[in-house]
Amino acid sequence: MNPIFADLPTTVFETMSRLARETGAVNLGQGFPDDPGPEDVRRKAAEAVVDGWNQYPPMMGILELRQAVSRHYGHWHGVDFDPETEVMVTSGATEALAGALLALIEPGDEVVLFEPMYDAYLPLVRRAGGVPRFVTLRPPHFNLTEEALAAAFSERTKLVLFNNPLNPAATVASAADLELLARFCIQHEAIAVCDEVWEHVIFDGRRHVPLVSLPGMPERTVKIGSAGKIFNLTGWKVGFVCACPAIMRVLAKAHQFLTFTTPPSLQAAVAYGLSKEDSHFEALRTDLARSRDRFTTGLRELGFAVLPSAGTYFLNIDIAPLGETDDVAFCQRLVAENGVAAIPVSAFYADRAVTNLVRFCFAKRDETLDAALTRLGVLARARGLKPGAALAA
Repeated sequence: MNPIFADLPTTVFETMSRLARETGAVNLGQGFPDDPGPEDVRRKAAEAVVDGWNQYPPMMGILELRQAVSRHYGHWHGVDFDPETEVMVTSGATEALAGALLALIEPGDEVVLFEPMYDAYLPLVRRAGGVPRFVTLRPPHFNLTEEALAAAFSERTKLVLFNNPLNPAATVASAADLELLARFCIQHEAIAVCDEVWEHVIFDGRRHVPLVSLPGMPERTVKIGSAGKIFNLTGWKVGFVCACPAIMRVLAKAHQFLTFTTPPSLQAAVAYGLSKEDSHFEALRTDLARSRDRFTTGLRELGFAVLPSAGTYFLNIDIAPLGETDDVAFCQRLVAENGVAAIPVSAFYADRAVTNLVRFCFAKRDETLDAALTRLGVLARARGLKPGAALAA
């Protein structure tokens, strides 16, 4: 068996979800919404199953969806992708990531990874033969620095894997961070694989700026998006990848031998969804921001120190004021003793982990969040936290 996968432990995400099921805990660990997703988009998928094409669609994805992706990104981000040669549909963003890494990495190539990072990144890089070089980002801002990039990049750097907005930090990269990263990619002739699945899940008037839009980056960037995150339909697993023709030709060959294609009914529904008015996407953001604010306010009123959340479904609390230094042990006790499942942020690090942050998913119904706050209130009182005393980290 391949040791890269055979030796992987059970993920903390699966562990916490299992404990939540066994104990009846409120599960704020896994990152999925309670909401079923937009009804009209779901109905389009159902109609397409009954009345549409249910045989193999084109390997690159149905043209209707590729055109919709091109228009959507042109409108929202001001970037121009040719739907015929620069857009491809995948079975979720994880497949797009796996295909890109397998297509672009040769054994021994160095890959720059920013941690905290999505747990699939490192095993996929290693399976492709890549040598990871880590840039460790630190709270509360998780920003890039010239010194950290200079230490990670070298003449052997082939690829950079960059997540923006960043899960689990819930941060949105600044213009300065994007410009700094672009400069290093250009200087080292590195390809940037950009996991931008949270591009629509950003708050407080922010607008997503894709790395591909910066000067010198269109010819060296792979942009990955996810309908699951855009429409709160995480189970659909419809992703899209955009890149210049020279890169896309290689990505398509990897995709051809992974999933080959994605259900045409879901593709048709996503094409419809991406063509909706701006107000639809703004409303999704507003609803999620309201849930974020409800949960943030509740936590702060209990005395917890809450880090700002600029995007994603998540926010973090700092457990150091509770006298805690081990986030894994804290989360295990939290689910067993207080009935709330959360995720230790150290699980997103491979090296020099931050161990004082715990991640909650706030993309839940009000009653779910309120139930969690009630249970967390028991912990806060037991630890002597003063309501409203903690400031944002």
